[in-house]
Amino acid sequence: MLGDYKVRYLTPEDLNVAASLIYQAYHDDPLMREIFSAESSKTQEYEKKLRALIREELHSFWQAKQPLVGLYVDDALRAIACVFQSDASMQADRYWHWRLKLMLSAGYLTTQQLIEKEKTIRNALKTMGRYLFLAFIAVDPHYQRQGYGHYLLKGLDNLVEEDNETQGLAVFVTQSQHQTFFANHGFETMQTLQFSKVSGELLFKKSPHCV
Repeated sequence: MLGDYKVRYLTPEDLNVAASLIYQAYHDDPLMREIFSAESSKTQEYEKKLRALIREELHSFWQAKQPLVGLYVDDALRAIACVFQSDASMQADRYWHWRLKLMLSAGYLTTQQLIEKEKTIRNALKTMGRYLFLAFIAVDPHYQRQGYGHYLLKGLDNLVEEDNETQGLAVFVTQSQHQTFFANHGFETMQTLQFSKVSGELLFKKSPHCV
């Protein structure tokens, strides 16, 4: 049962917990495994690269002052959403230091694949005007199926509604259960995108003032 909860922006002290939640949520993500070429014999290498990506992504979001939103239950962080604005300064090629750090830890090819993935998604959304993109969403695995994801998305709805110029919220998903989850919260399929051997759905939820 959900206790005393609130949705608010993360503080610097929350970033390690946020990284852990995202890592657990995306450890078995098909696209992550495809990009990092995960094999059973290279589990430690894959996990090292995934942790490096999450660490650099959180740092990039924080430096660019993009929304890092958390759901806190009894003051403990139980769910996290990382969102960026389509017109934010953190473009698909990121900052040079982000690329350098990620290349050193994850490799050149992996870094280029991640950048191409983001460019493809941005191009698919270019007709939507100003929007928010949900890059990561994660719920503490010990507290799933308790409505935490629902309340976190409600908080993101408020974030969209606060800006009259924002057309809506986009997300890219590769697993059918996640597509169902977002569809139940008003997201509609825009386009199917293919990355190497993995396909997924680009979903979009229009802001109430655009409906």
